[in-house]
Amino acid sequence: MKTKVITGLALLMLIVTTGTALSKNLNKQKMKKILFVVTSHNKKGSTGEPTGYYLSEVSHPWNVLQLAGYEIDFVSPKGGKAPVDGFNLQDEVNKKFWENEQYRAKIENTMAPSQVDASQYAAIYFAGGHGTMWDFPGDTAIAEITRKIYEANGVVAAVCHGPSGLVNIRLSDGKYLVDGKKISAFTNEEEAAVKLEKVVPFLLEDKLIAHGGRFEKAGLWQEKIAVDQRLITGQNPQSAHAVGLAMVSELQR
Repeated sequence: MKTKVITGLALLMLIVTTGTALSKNLNKQKMKKILFVVTSHNKKGSTGEPTGYYLSEVSHPWNVLQLAGYEIDFVSPKGGKAPVDGFNLQDEVNKKFWENEQYRAKIENTMAPSQVDASQYAAIYFAGGHGTMWDFPGDTAIAEITRKIYEANGVVAAVCHGPSGLVNIRLSDGKYLVDGKKISAFTNEEEAAVKLEKVVPFLLEDKLIAHGGRFEKAGLWQEKIAVDQRLITGQNPQSAHAVGLAMVSELQR
């Protein structure tokens, strides 16, 4: 009788242990999702010129991440169809993304911030495009989603003008997310090169430095990324693929 009781307890412990392991595995599977943030803004200030998210800054990280097994969702400040810029289907990765029915539907029906459950995401990524300079910095709902993901040991990433979404994010201790961290983004020189330095609401490089970022940059249109404490940022469209690779590396650590 005594032996049967011990065996029963051992079996119970095995069931509990196995159940806990399965639960952890299921949670890990749920956390395989990544949230992409794209702009809802479609005009370059008073110029009237169209803008939006820059297609290659979505497609190139998307391609790396989905090949690595991650599911991607999309959110924008207003939700719904996101405006697109840099629409170049000669780029094979852009074409691959645009012709993917699942993801084309997602980016043309983005979630609103109120629909996002931050606990479902292992990372959040801010795609660039000049439109972000107008609607990312003041979006407190997306800032809060980002804070929650980061403070749950998630990864925060952005490229080109995407870091405009990071400039005003504060963590629970009151410090700016970028404070004291290496960071890269579209540079003052690149903004001047495209003749929009007086059109954008602020210069992104200057604002990130003002909020404590340790800004790093390469020459015009050169690939450059900065990685620091689960924050991954890239300088320009040429850096988008490298940001995706860095995200995979950080997520799999």
